[in-house]
This record gives sequence, structure tokens and C-alpha cells, in this order.
Amino acid sequence: MSPERKKVFNLIGIATKSRNIVSGEFSTEKAVKEKKAALVIVAEDASDNTKKMFTNMCTYYKVPIRFFGKKDELGHAMGKEIRASLAVLDQGLADAIDKQLKMIQ
Repeated sequence: MSPERKKVFNLIGIATKSRNIVSGEFSTEKAVKEKKAALVIVAEDASDNTKKMFTNMCTYYKVPIRFFGKKDELGHAMGKEIRASLAVLDQGLADAIDKQLKMIQ
């Protein structure tokens, strides 16, 4: 795993510990609609339906969305089981994660 990828998962872990993240389809959707989400991350192996739903929602609510990692990797980074989607609530952490993701892509 590249250092950039590792850094993204570390930042997701930090966001989880500081309670600045929500995960799972329902919580992620709620955060976007309540304008609390600063960044949405959807697993690359999430279903096409999930990707499309979040892409449309994030476009409408003007929330940046990134496709990154596998469901089990995202879950593991949060100390949970598999997670197909998550929303970072803190702008600073969202910017830091986004910066790392841009280096990867």
C-alpha cells in the first residue's frame, strides 16, 4: 500500500476517533442532506446503485465526493466491519483527506 493510501486510512481513523465521521448509507445520506458533510467517500467496490445515488445527491447538495478504497478497507480504518460509504464532518480533516486523495489519483 502506498504511503498516500495509508495516510488516507489514518486520517479516516483520526476522524472516527474525534467523532467527525459518520458511516453507512443512512447516516451518510442524513449528513449530506443536513449539510453537515464536508466530504463523502464511497468504496470503489460499492454497488453501481450506491455510487449513482451518492453522486447525484452530492452533486445536488454541492458536497465533494470521492471513490476510494474497498468496503473492508474503509470499515477497517474506522474499526468497524465493511462500510460502503462515509461522510467526513470536519472541514479540516476533509481537506486533508482530499489532498491525499488528489496525490493518489
